[in-house]
Amino acid sequence: MSKTIAINAGSSSLKWQLYQMPDETVVAKGIVERIGIKDSIFTIKYGDGEKFEKVLDIKDHEVAVQMLLDQLIELDIIASFDELTGVGHRVVAGGEYFSDSTIITDDVLAKIEELSEFAPLHNPANAMGIKAFRRILPNVLSVAVFDTSFHATMPKVNYLYSIPKEYYEKHGARKYGFHGTSHRYVSELAAELLGKPIEETKIITAHIGNGGSVTAVEGGKSVDTSMGFTPLAGVTMGTRSGDIDPSLLAYLMEKEGISSINDMIDILNKQSGVLGLTGISSDMRDIENGAADGNEDAILALEIYADRIRKYIAQYIAVMNGVDAIVFTAGVGENGDMIRKMVLEPMTWFGIDLDAAVNEKIHGKQAEISTPDSKVKVYVIPTDEELMIARDVERLSK
Repeated sequence: MSKTIAINAGSSSLKWQLYQMPDETVVAKGIVERIGIKDSIFTIKYGDGEKFEKVLDIKDHEVAVQMLLDQLIELDIIASFDELTGVGHRVVAGGEYFSDSTIITDDVLAKIEELSEFAPLHNPANAMGIKAFRRILPNVLSVAVFDTSFHATMPKVNYLYSIPKEYYEKHGARKYGFHGTSHRYVSELAAELLGKPIEETKIITAHIGNGGSVTAVEGGKSVDTSMGFTPLAGVTMGTRSGDIDPSLLAYLMEKEGISSINDMIDILNKQSGVLGLTGISSDMRDIENGAADGNEDAILALEIYADRIRKYIAQYIAVMNGVDAIVFTAGVGENGDMIRKMVLEPMTWFGIDLDAAVNEKIHGKQAEISTPDSKVKVYVIPTDEELMIARDVERLSK
């Protein structure tokens, strides 16, 4: 038996889960929030519902990692660091360097940092987490698991933009896609639920949270996905605009006196989506409450949100010339029965028949929400990216 820790490092946070492998038992999990900010919150959940929480100032990721490892011993979750045989790190952008998870070396780390220009909000934070663990546990296997690697199987027809080809050849300007670890996990589980070899399946996965992406998975491989060069493209999201005519940016910059394209992109990333449409919130629960109270902006935002997801699902049915199953996952996908209903009820022509009564009851648990007669199966499958990270560490440790 070995213990593997799966890490998801943000710019001011460190989310983690500790697994006993290969039986995939969760031994403990937790998060360190507000790293580098006053009153950091350090939380560990373990044992039979036990919880350790402390509020203190944690200046950087290395201090957070050291505290985490020391506390695992103090709480008798592990006897020593020797029990840890692998650390898996979520990394957002792998570019064209990484088509699979990989063991982290100095060269791999350098490439992760180089790719920060593709994911400036994420890769630098991911690299900070990697460096902290490598300094404290230099002899423990470290593995990078990339959000983009699952989408490395997309054909050129789907990942190239219709722009001068030298921009791709010189600068890597193409669609990369994101949320790949989640799409991979739920598509594999959906194939099991279908009772078919994944090589024989056509599955559309909708990872819908504050960020959202839809992926066409044919034969177990991503063939197209809604996010693009960055996570800004695709469906309407919590604060991100999704797809937009780029000429509109120049128009708005002139009209609003916005001098920097970076400022405009920042608006599209942080002030748009359902937040921008309503001025209420980026949280779909708040939007649904507003709609229930008759707020017209909230009602319209829900319709736009569902419409954009529906269009990508329909598009990917065409891309694969059919579909066996549609999967909803992540925060909204797993819990938003209203959104699932709004997305799917107008799609009966495709052979999708939602069981409205079952759908209404499903929040945060695995279930089939289509009727027995539906030609296309519809599932809610809670994602588990941390488990996929731990599995990749186990695979690469062989």
